[in-house]
Amino acid sequence: MKKLLLSSIALGAILAFSGVANAQIKFGVAGPITGPNAAFGAQLKNGTEQAIEDINAAGGILGQKIVLSIGDDVSDPKQGVSVANKFVGDGVKFVVGHFNSGVTMPASEVYAENGILMISPSATNPKITERGLWNTFRTCGRDDQQGEVAAAYIAKNFKDKKIAVIHDKTTYGQGLADETRKGLTKAGIKDVLYEGINAGEKDFSALISKIKSVGADYIYWGGLHTEGGLIVRQMRDQGVKAVLISGDGITTDEFATIGGPGVEGTLMTFPPDPQKRPEAAAVVKKFAAKNFKPEAYTLYSYAAVQVMAEGAKRANSVDPKKIADALKGGQPVKTVIGDLAFDKKGDITRPDYTMYTWKKGADGKVTYIEN
Repeated sequence: MKKLLLSSIALGAILAFSGVANAQIKFGVAGPITGPNAAFGAQLKNGTEQAIEDINAAGGILGQKIVLSIGDDVSDPKQGVSVANKFVGDGVKFVVGHFNSGVTMPASEVYAENGILMISPSATNPKITERGLWNTFRTCGRDDQQGEVAAAYIAKNFKDKKIAVIHDKTTYGQGLADETRKGLTKAGIKDVLYEGINAGEKDFSALISKIKSVGADYIYWGGLHTEGGLIVRQMRDQGVKAVLISGDGITTDEFATIGGPGVEGTLMTFPPDPQKRPEAAAVVKKFAAKNFKPEAYTLYSYAAVQVMAEGAKRANSVDPKKIADALKGGQPVKTVIGDLAFDKKGDITRPDYTMYTWKKGADGKVTYIEN
């Protein structure tokens, strides 16, 4: 009887150890994997995958390996909610994403209700972290900060020029345009045109006629690279030389592919290039070996995974709520984009937008270069 009891205990211990050894932490990454914004979806996906690969190679999180699910929201809020619900059903506990602010907002509510921690590398609308959700963080800045930088630059350099403000009516695009417009108003600059277009539009003849009629010298664009590139191309085709100024929504070389040579001179706000940070050097080499340029939000996605992993260590737990509490303690986390500390809302405490100009690079291709 004693031998049988000992055997049972030994078997139980083996099974318990086996359960720990085989335990997996389920992560998800969500963004526009397909559709017109797929360039950004690739950034989120590749950044997350590389971080998970590296963390798993180093032993995982608290000895548990990470497994990843990929959700394609096609930049659509309804699809984003569907992705979120699927992640819930699949047992995902941590999400990197979403890309668009308008998709992140409803998806984050699904995650909050179901015990899932999310970190967006790219969703910049201020409302995302102003709602008091326990689970919502971001490794990027906010549009009220970005708009302030853009407005200050315009006021300093183009105060006597005619400025038009155009947006795509989305949570991100209109939000960024309005924040920039607020800054311009404070600086005593009144725009000569304020106009919204629909995301997905391809013919901007009517818009360009209005731009011509007001004689705009500069166009502030609140939106993404797809429509932004088409607006520039069609302006140049119609002889309009107005210079585009925009935000982080055009931070992909596809902007130049769509807009053509006329995008040279475009101005853009984005944080200091993370690809040039010494902390990112080894990871950038890994991407280079895979023939992928880790531009824009690639390294912000990598950092999001690092933040979650460090939060688990600090909490000594893989419970998303305990990790969220640990991250809001204000202690910085070392990442490939530098040290990140979070406030009680889930925002980073070091907003650092700067200005870029689209120019020809050393390889002859037009890309964004930090001023």
